[in-house]
Amino acid sequence: MPGMAEIGTDWRVVDGVTTAWFDAPSLIEGAALAGRILGLSAGIVVDLRATGVRVRLDSDEHAEAVSVAARELGLAANPAVLQQLSVVFDTANPSDVRRFWQRVFDYAPGDDGGLVDPLRRDPAIRIWRSTEPRPLRNRIHLDVVRPAAAVEEASLGEASGPYGVCHADPDGNEVDLVPGGALGERTSDWQAVFSAMACYRVTLPAQQRDLATAAAALADDAGFPLLVDLRPGLVIIDSGKDQAEDDAHGLALDFTDLAENLQTAARELGATADPALPRFAQLFLDAADVDAVRAFWVAALGYTHDRRAGVSDIHDPRRLNPVLVFQELDASDTERRRQRNRIHFELAVPSDIAQARLATTIAAGGRLLDESDDRWRVADPEGNELVIVRGK
Repeated sequence: MPGMAEIGTDWRVVDGVTTAWFDAPSLIEGAALAGRILGLSAGIVVDLRATGVRVRLDSDEHAEAVSVAARELGLAANPAVLQQLSVVFDTANPSDVRRFWQRVFDYAPGDDGGLVDPLRRDPAIRIWRSTEPRPLRNRIHLDVVRPAAAVEEASLGEASGPYGVCHADPDGNEVDLVPGGALGERTSDWQAVFSAMACYRVTLPAQQRDLATAAAALADDAGFPLLVDLRPGLVIIDSGKDQAEDDAHGLALDFTDLAENLQTAARELGATADPALPRFAQLFLDAADVDAVRAFWVAALGYTHDRRAGVSDIHDPRRLNPVLVFQELDASDTERRRQRNRIHFELAVPSDIAQARLATTIAAGGRLLDESDDRWRVADPEGNELVIVRGK
């Protein structure tokens, strides 16, 4: 993989992908950079946020052109914020576990034998072969929300749990696969999947650029920190988890009105909604001491707390990585607390911040379990594991 000297100081290789983040003071200014990038290559992946733009390249040959465009627009790179979180399953039955989770997510096979989101939004699934017996229920599970028709098509069999949405893979790892629904009568392009989300197919780069620009202008005018992700032939417009709800966004607006305006803009530009695509995924941890465990993950991931009282969520401040949710576990269930999870998380960070991130993680109550040249395995205060991976 190339080094910084070859691709420029704005860029880092994170999880195998040449990536940069450019701070921007608004969605509109970020959309201006996105528009310039779309003219370089349809294969570049762009995540537009109210505070900046993440760019993941399909070819390093475009790195300098993107950096020049950012500088001309007065936007500075901030590589220290780059990271990528993925989920790892340890299993003696890789093929069976892979088959189950492919149906849950509708992911594509990855080069490493795992699974990847074709839209490159939700966390990758890595599957490691392991023969270590782990007979008890995990303290980590996943929540996945997809349109009701997609949930039915996944055909996971009879569900269990208090909400009737829990399924288990062949090893007993659990997922709550939740059916979403329409956001409202006036917003038929939108799905409520914990986020409010609309995915628009476009046929021309100009449509993609113009829709991103229109979405940025409408959201900035409303003061709403909209998420706009640009993929080949696709524009994904997303509220972020729960942010369509008044108590979550805390703004003087009805998100449905904004969604309707965004829908009108998309249709006027000839974009076509694809109602099968919306998907939301989050990671759920059971903890006997929620405060201590949550504090560890806030520090380790650089996350922030949900603003609402009584909500345990923590999230990436740039809404680029999955939400973590914490639920209190019966502290007397000592067997379950001792059991090492079959699921752990892997965090890829740039090479020049890896040591600092490790130090922060240890200072937050982490315990270093083992290390190699470019990987450190750390346990949180209750034994849940995070592997920090140094990028190139």
